[in-house]
Amino acid sequence: MAFCKTALAAALTLSLGLTAGSALAEVKIGFLATLSGAGAALGQDMVDGFNLALDQNGGKLGGQEIVFLKEDDQLKPDVGVQAVQKFLEKDKVDIVAGVTFSNVMMAIAKPLADAGVTFVGSNAGPAPLAGKQCNPGFFFASWQNDGQAEVMGQYAADQQYKNVYLITPNYQSGRDQVLGFKRFYKGKISGEVYTQLGQQDYSAELLALQAANPSAVWVFLPGGMGVNFVKQYKQFGLMGKIPLLSASTVDGSTLPALGNTALGVKAGTFWGPDFTNATSQQFVAAFEKKYNRIPSQYAAQAYDSALLIDSALKKTKGDVSDKKAFRDALRAADYQSLRGDYAFNVNGFPIEDFYVFEVAKNDKGQVSLKTLGKPLPKHSDAYFGQCKY
Repeated sequence: MAFCKTALAAALTLSLGLTAGSALAEVKIGFLATLSGAGAALGQDMVDGFNLALDQNGGKLGGQEIVFLKEDDQLKPDVGVQAVQKFLEKDKVDIVAGVTFSNVMMAIAKPLADAGVTFVGSNAGPAPLAGKQCNPGFFFASWQNDGQAEVMGQYAADQQYKNVYLITPNYQSGRDQVLGFKRFYKGKISGEVYTQLGQQDYSAELLALQAANPSAVWVFLPGGMGVNFVKQYKQFGLMGKIPLLSASTVDGSTLPALGNTALGVKAGTFWGPDFTNATSQQFVAAFEKKYNRIPSQYAAQAYDSALLIDSALKKTKGDVSDKKAFRDALRAADYQSLRGDYAFNVNGFPIEDFYVFEVAKNDKGQVSLKTLGKPLPKHSDAYFGQCKY
């Protein structure tokens, strides 16, 4: 009997030890981003935004120690797939997060889905993954690609521009955004130009644009592409002559290089650094203090994705082993987002407000984004009806 009691006590101690150990177990997050080439500034802002949230929480989310593993996809889909395979097979991550460009996102979607891993996106939101290829384990803490263009299409319609000239790189997000713009703008499209991803010289495109002489121009040229285009737009004497509308072209990742050159350019997205809610103000102040620059939307999205994961881990008491429970906790989005209130649609993309901004100087004399209006409140993407789990 004494032996039985001793064995029972030992087993109970071991069980309690395992339970305590489980509660303190590390959660591994594999963060994929574009950290080299023309899109490096975007990916670095994403990493910096996520790391800021970790720093503010002492390296923890939801009370759990976080092992943060990052990989550079180099803006190459095959490299992205290799990085995801490393996360899954070698690192044994619990969550994959990040992803800057949609061509990479499309390449890694199947490996992620096949592995049944939970994904929390911080930027890329390709249309197929919002529709027929949606996945119950995918959550995007940013926006579906079309949204930023849709709000600018609505703005162009509101401004009654008779015809608009469109320029975008020829890849998934570029094509998505053109469809988004045209979904809300029903005027004449005087030009629809698809450039090379990573292109730096836009002389030929600007000459053609000059000849077309549209009422306005809309561009989607993220990172270094946007810097060069806006500079060349001004060099061609077009700035202030033909209104320049944009998505992911003028923001915290490009304005430091553009400065006064970009004043007056309009942009559409879900968040701006002048938002007055407490979470956003605290984030902007902390980011500026740590990194000495105004955060871009990419930093904001990644920071918000960390807050989302934090909220879910709190609900599950740090347990990620029950995937359904953890995903239900993510879907609840029960936290104070820097964008304000939002909810996840059936496809894992946010139902959220979209705004128009103007590049202007803030009260500190810095070139930043100033909120002009909210043309698309509580906006859902165009594809969620196709999502059938």
